[in-house]
Amino acid sequence: MSGAAAARTICLNVNGEERSATAEPRVTLVDFLRHGLRLTGTHVGCEQGVCGACTVLIDGFAVRGCLMLAVQAEGRQVQTIESLGTVEAPHALQRAFLKHHALQCGYCTPGMLLSLAQFLHDVPDPTEQEVREAISGNLCRCTGYHNIVKAALDAAAELRGAREEN
Repeated sequence: MSGAAAARTICLNVNGEERSATAEPRVTLVDFLRHGLRLTGTHVGCEQGVCGACTVLIDGFAVRGCLMLAVQAEGRQVQTIESLGTVEAPHALQRAFLKHHALQCGYCTPGMLLSLAQFLHDVPDPTEQEVREAISGNLCRCTGYHNIVKAALDAAAELRGAREEN
């Protein structure tokens, strides 16, 4: 009896584009994104769902890519950090992180940004405490979180202003 299941083609909508690659059913979503689709912005940290480095959005909800199998994401809308903004047109969160020096090594940043993107979509005018609770599942060993919270509040204000203009 063989220990490995047969590889299969897995199709997802990633960052607005239909993408597919072949993987065994036991491959995690984060490994599929990084190795199967070559989207390396999503990081692998603890591989136990604790650190939040592998956070992606599935159908608009933040999930840990290390706790989800790629086959479970079949046919779903997946957003990775590559979808948040560009060098030419960064997202409000990315601008605020830069402005407030909210990153140091940057390892936690992709997961932190996607967690905050979903949070600010759901809670456009958060308090400092609400931001701290929203990022409580994302570990950062460098910053102490103070500047991350300042950046999130600044980005929230910018995003609210943009919504009011439309």
